[in-house]
Amino acid sequence: MREPNTTIYDHTQPGTVTRVVFLVTIPLLCLFWWFGSAPIFTVLPFGAVMVLGLLCFHSLNVRIDDRAVHLRFGIGLIRRSIPLETVLGGTPVRNSWLAGFGIRYLGRGWMWNVSGLDAIQVDRTRGGPFFIGTDEPDALEAAITGVISKRNDV
Repeated sequence: MREPNTTIYDHTQPGTVTRVVFLVTIPLLCLFWWFGSAPIFTVLPFGAVMVLGLLCFHSLNVRIDDRAVHLRFGIGLIRRSIPLETVLGGTPVRNSWLAGFGIRYLGRGWMWNVSGLDAIQVDRTRGGPFFIGTDEPDALEAAITGVISKRNDV
């Protein structure tokens, strides 16, 4: 028997698009300030928000243990856990590019995505489906299916 809170799946997906957008925008902001002679007090707050956005959304970590599916963006200021007792299953889906990145409500459920179009639709007993963006949909689906089947065997 496993000890409680054993990690079953742990993967961090880099937010390539997010990183590029922020890492291009921040230097452009500095150039605008330097050549545009804008007062620094008008540029610094925007630059600080951009750096905070980069820190918060540069990656998405998905970890599954015996109790929950844990999601964490970037440095961990934005996080969420989905208790496994509410999870019915996970199905790979492909989102439209219009769905975007970050945290979104798709009309049928919430989505957390940092890069790419692949996701897992996590069906839950309450709260409707939840979409987790991933660059390894097969491995994430297998982890969710495995932990649910073990839960049902007990």
